[in-house]
Amino acid sequence: MLSLFFVALVSATLLPGGSEVWLARLWCLGEPPLGLWAVATAGNTLGSMINVAMGRYARQFQDRRWFPASPRSLARAERWYHRFGELSLLVSWAPIIGDPLTVLAGVFRLPWWRALAWIVVAKGTRYAVVLLLAQQWLLPLCQ
Repeated sequence: MLSLFFVALVSATLLPGGSEVWLARLWCLGEPPLGLWAVATAGNTLGSMINVAMGRYARQFQDRRWFPASPRSLARAERWYHRFGELSLLVSWAPIIGDPLTVLAGVFRLPWWRALAWIVVAKGTRYAVVLLLAQQWLLPLCQ
């Protein structure tokens, strides 16, 4: 299960990963679902909190020429973030948009504990759904 933790952690950073497939594989091998859920949720949440930390740290360099976001795009992101707020972290589980949302939470200084709470709900729900889908559709294939 340690491998699941690391796959889930890497999947939550800006690096690509396939934690859902790994979770389903370990479930098929007979690992306890509650343990799988807890490990995947913890790893993926930690990865997202690393993104939050990167966002907090990166903001101090926004005036540098090499900063990846222009002042205009940063202002647009800020308007968007203030419109949807911290609730947007409920979509932090989603591919492509989830990782940048967690970085934005750091850039715009969402308190750590609130970011953590929203991210745990989002990631935990995703892995619960994956396990439910595995129970429904993968059971015949696992034997």
